[in-house]
Amino acid sequence: MTNKYYMPTKVIMGNDCIIKNSEIFMTLGKKALIVTGAQSAKRNGSERDIKIALEAVGIPYEVFDKVMSNPTISCVYEGATFANKNAVDFIIAIGGGSPMDAAKAIALLAAQEIEEENLFSGIYEHKVLPMAFVPTTSGTGSEVTQYSILTNDKAQTKTSIASDLLFPTVTFLDAKYTEHLGVLTTINTVIDALSHAVEGMLSVKASFVSNALALTSIRMIINCVPDLLQALQSGSETVISLKQREQLLHASFLAGIVIAQTGTTAVHAMGYSLTYFKEIDHGRANGLLLGEYLKLVEKVQPDLSGTILEGMNFSEAQQLKELLDELLGDKEEISVEEIKQYSKRAIQTKNIANSVVEPLEDDLRTIFTQSFAK
Repeated sequence: MTNKYYMPTKVIMGNDCIIKNSEIFMTLGKKALIVTGAQSAKRNGSERDIKIALEAVGIPYEVFDKVMSNPTISCVYEGATFANKNAVDFIIAIGGGSPMDAAKAIALLAAQEIEEENLFSGIYEHKVLPMAFVPTTSGTGSEVTQYSILTNDKAQTKTSIASDLLFPTVTFLDAKYTEHLGVLTTINTVIDALSHAVEGMLSVKASFVSNALALTSIRMIINCVPDLLQALQSGSETVISLKQREQLLHASFLAGIVIAQTGTTAVHAMGYSLTYFKEIDHGRANGLLLGEYLKLVEKVQPDLSGTILEGMNFSEAQQLKELLDELLGDKEEISVEEIKQYSKRAIQTKNIANSVVEPLEDDLRTIFTQSFAK
């Protein structure tokens, strides 16, 4: 296989990096659309800093803050209509995976007409609005990927728009915006990043470049686990220091670069049904499944699983499963019929064929069953 590495997004990191680099917005356009959710960007100060930076360089802006968790197709079409009505020429996304994924679709749809039935076709004109991204969680990595994941009610799952057009132009990484994330949100998003790094190494598209980044991300996350567990036990997010928050944000960023090269695997394929039908947070869904899938890899390709586990200071996949169980707590109920339904859906996805260890439908049923065993 011929491997490639492509990540055209400029990344600026550090405290107050938005305000200190406000002149960059002048290179993106003359009027901005800020895409975000209803509350979090206002609470953590990121939206305020963006507005200060835009006002400092004389760029007017509009705000579209209707993005919900797991954004829908109708949401992004509404956002694109709003963008065109207000004659904006670039997009600024603030938030976790939901606002960033929505912003990419809005940037695409505001630049060209795409019928809803063709939205996930991958066939687009070479037109998209420039984008600046500000992640405020440490999980999705969307700030450096070419994917926009949307809730697709017609297909009853989450579906990806995948195109190099969707790489953001510039990303700002400032950990202070993650400082007051609640404990459960922090854990769920961190597990999402861990899943990206691990799945990147389990992809048929993995390369020495993506593996090097993935292992670095894994080690950075595992180094923070003691503080995550302490925060979980105390119920206080203040246990996690700003330095640790920065390490987690950078680990998520690296894992994002990984999946931009490799895509995701069976874990994501299975997790989408848990999110769509059971309303389980995406990162939590991945975490519930990751340990059991790695146990399957351990049986088929022990050298590969061993390399991943070595990065965690573990010797067997069961240790990862036990750590994830400790972080995730009590599990949801899942029926035999649901397991059959979700396995049947997952086996049909592209993610399965992207897995180095390609599971059969029976394997998926076993993973679901063992993952949710009490």
